Amino acid sequence: MKVIIIGKSGQLANELVEEAPKNVSLLCIGRNDIDITSYDELTMQVMKFSPDLIINASAYTAVDKAETDTEAAFAINQFAVENMAKIAKLYNIRLLHISTDFVFDGDSNKAYNVLSQTNPVSVYGASKFAGEEAIKSLYSGNSTIVRTSWVYSAFGNNFVKTMLRLMSEKSELSVVVDQIGCPTYAKGLAQFLWTLSEKKTLEAVYHWCDSGVASWYDFAIAIQDISVELGLLDKKIPIKAISSSEYPTPAKRPTFSLLNTNSSVNILAPSHWREQLIDCLNRIQRIKD
Repeated sequence: MKVIIIGKSGQLANELVEEAPKNVSLLCIGRNDIDITSYDELTMQVMKFSPDLIINASAYTAVDKAETDTEAAFAINQFAVENMAKIAKLYNIRLLHISTDFVFDGDSNKAYNVLSQTNPVSVYGASKFAGEEAIKSLYSGNSTIVRTSWVYSAFGNNFVKTMLRLMSEKSELSVVVDQIGCPTYAKGLAQFLWTLSEKKTLEAVYHWCDSGVASWYDFAIAIQDISVELGLLDKKIPIKAISSSEYPTPAKRPTFSLLNTNSSVNILAPSHWREQLIDCLNRIQRIKD
């Protein structure tokens, strides 16, 4: 199977390469290779490589910056996705597209399922939702959207690595406690995507995150506890639980964005987020050593 991964500098793309089945021939492309908002450039890459599958792991993810950088956010999260959908349909290529829990408003009191009402409350969320709509309208036959949340890995920039840095530099931290969801280890997400790639038929939308539930505060506490045990951190520092109102940001975040993964667990059973965090921190430790 020949596969193009778009977004090669990101943490998910790195995990997709690490977890790729042995029978897969990969081409990873990113912003330094082509302009993914260019239909012609993307078409040229597809024609040269002739893939069976395109995985779109690219996205404009600077949530706060997107509030003022709206044009760039929609260019990558909507218009580039429209190009991918058109090209995939033209050449009958399967398309897997990664979306986000930010397409929901966070006002629910139970986990969002794949049919739950979308209502993004930020430019980032709106741009990702526009990308979803582009795929559904242009290429619903051999494509799927995989929504995920709070993605992290040993690669790239993410909450886990930011917390490790701050915990080694600061004497104390404050972390939001009233935003609820679930972390997602990019390694597990990559494994789910490769499993989907081998299915004969696909649903329009899947949800994937690790099992369990957490606040950002819970996540931070776990990062510190496990990192001290592993020797990644020398000591613990006080971590204060604060409300979102005490930490205002340009973009509004969903206060509750837990994803219901019932449609995915029969395809691949997720591990608990704490187990996945231990795996990731162990990998970071090995890289550090």
